[in-house]
Amino acid sequence: MNDQRQDRINKREKLRALGVDPYGSRFVDIVKNADIRRAAEPMTIDPGQTLDTPAARFRAAGRVMLYRDIGKLIFLTIRDWTGELQVGISKATLGAIGVSPADAPGGASSAAAPQVPGELQWQTAKTLDLGDIIGVDGQLGRTKTGELTLWATSLRLLSKCVQPPPEKWHGLTDTEARYRRRYVDLFANPESRDVFIRRARIIQHVRDTLHARSFIEVDTPVLQPIYGGAAARPFLTHHNTLDMKLFLRISPELYLKRCMVGGLERVYEFSRCFRNEGISPRHNPEFTMLE
Repeated sequence: MNDQRQDRINKREKLRALGVDPYGSRFVDIVKNADIRRAAEPMTIDPGQTLDTPAARFRAAGRVMLYRDIGKLIFLTIRDWTGELQVGISKATLGAIGVSPADAPGGASSAAAPQVPGELQWQTAKTLDLGDIIGVDGQLGRTKTGELTLWATSLRLLSKCVQPPPEKWHGLTDTEARYRRRYVDLFANPESRDVFIRRARIIQHVRDTLHARSFIEVDTPVLQPIYGGAAARPFLTHHNTLDMKLFLRISPELYLKRCMVGGLERVYEFSRCFRNEGISPRHNPEFTMLE
């Protein structure tokens, strides 16, 4: 165990001793970072000003990507799946103001946990590390340099990160590490997360297009007694109850054709297929096929 990890574990135990759950609880009615930034665009917020209006109060959550402690002020950059947002934490105001369910645009609902004393929240803020996931209620403002900031009126630790992030925190660059630890790649490299999002949108668009043309989506067997539909080497498995060998499908083609024989004239499937052959960054033995 390296020193950084041990230090994070010590902080976790310190929080537990203070009565703070290092793995949080439900934190509902969160407003996405991108939506907060979008809501701030029409607001007139001068540098150094904080708005004290219902429209400027938000609840946000994300992973700590940047941590700057300057005494009685702490500046954090948190990231969710829509982008980043700066959070300002002041010892003087933390815990002093609550966000009511009626006031907050995102709606800090009645399901939220009771307010924690400000001093305890401040001690929690002092133990934060890069990679921790936090939730905050706050009011929009700008720093003296004009940076949009959500000034926290309450803070909750949602998940303590005991494993130090990669050294290249602003971008995991080792190719092998990115493939072996895809979860680290996702939170360290926003462009990787964007690929996942684009892929999901592409699949949804294809589905919408096919449905508009009267195609029916079906599911065909993954375990097949006879593999076929393509020339590839299959993976072999065994069904204990039936005492028979089965193959992981290499293609859904033959079963889709059976659907057509049965009278479903237009069918398609996004299927997971398995081919027990080579592997490379562009060729995986398990992949998704549209047919």
